[in-house]
Order: sequence, then C-alpha cells, then structure tokens
Amino acid sequence: MAVLILVRHGESLWNKENRFTGWVDVPLTEKGRKEAEAAGIALKQMGVSVDVAYTSQLSRAIETLDIMLRVMGISVPIIKDYHLNERHYGDLQGLNKEETAKKYGDEQVRLWRRSYDVKPPNGESLKDTQERTVPFFKNTILLDLTYYSKNVLVVAHGNSLRSIVMYLENISPQDIMHVEIPTGVPIIYEINSDGSVAKKLVVDKLNYTQQ
Repeated sequence: MAVLILVRHGESLWNKENRFTGWVDVPLTEKGRKEAEAAGIALKQMGVSVDVAYTSQLSRAIETLDIMLRVMGISVPIIKDYHLNERHYGDLQGLNKEETAKKYGDEQVRLWRRSYDVKPPNGESLKDTQERTVPFFKNTILLDLTYYSKNVLVVAHGNSLRSIVMYLENISPQDIMHVEIPTGVPIIYEINSDGSVAKKLVVDKLNYTQQ
C-alpha cells in the first residue's frame, strides 16, 4: 500500500507578519526552516520512505522540501508545478489580516479565508483552487500512488493542500471551513489501490496521533 505525505511549508515571512500571501513569493523565516527540519526528522525517525516529491513553484514550499529531504538524507525526483501554488488572494495579497478585518468586518474576511466558494476581490475561492489542484492530483500524484505504488511527498500551501484534503476525505463545503493545515506538520495517508484513504496519521513534532 502506497503512502502519501502532505506537508504545508514552514512559517513564511508574511505568515509571521499576518499578511495575505497567495502567489507572492515570500521566503521562510528561521522558525519556518526549523519547522521543515522537524518535519524531516519526524519522518526519518518513523522510517517513512519517499520515492518522488511534488511541490509548488513558490520558494517557501521548495525550500521546505529541500530542507526535509536533506534532513532525511535522501534524493528523489522533484516535480515543481504551479497547480500546487497557494490560492491567489487577489487584491488582498500583502495586506495585514487584522487590518483587513477592521476595514471589511470579521465575518467578510472569515468568508474570504475559510469558505469554499466566496472569492476575495480579484482572487480565487477555495473552489477555484480545487479546480486546478484536484485534476492535477488525480492525473499525476494519484497515478504515482495507485499505478506505480510509489510513496509520494507533497509540500505545498495551506489552501492548495486544504483543497486536496477536502477531496481525499470527502469533506463537505460546510465542514471545510473548519479545517486548518498547520505549517510544518506532516499528514500521512495510506492509499488503497482504488485511490481511497485506508488510514490517516497526523505527525505533530514527535507526538504521533492516528485518526
């Protein structure tokens, strides 16, 4: 049975500054690099093997992946693709989230951030994001998992991963509002040959919780 590991990049500079990031190419903070190291150490200590890795075209995800692979002491083929980029936050990109909430109201900003189909001004909703991430996932990553029986590591972003998790776990548009993908925390799925999820394991530092 193949294994899928999903990891959101470590803390970025704009995560730290509480800004909407989207497609802006923002680097990791030192804390973010340590989160990437911790994720790699956890997977290595668990004995998780990786055959191929996927990431977005944004440097915070690419650097997280590079750090993880270095810490794990492995070298694998890496596919970088824009389909895994974070959702595009449009006119909100670069704005402070707290200041934006004061301007537009907490509820409006919550809908822009967490809802399934409400778009920020000139940006993508989670639904829009899913319309590019899930076809890519099904046509490439899932094929590696089910046809080639490869263990796959995907390092991407909060909303690109949230859209994939929604598909994998069959989460409703209502319930996805409450799903948060933390930075630097591996989520491990055992994938059946038909593409369904057999088991899920969330790795928080070195405390392992099975769901």
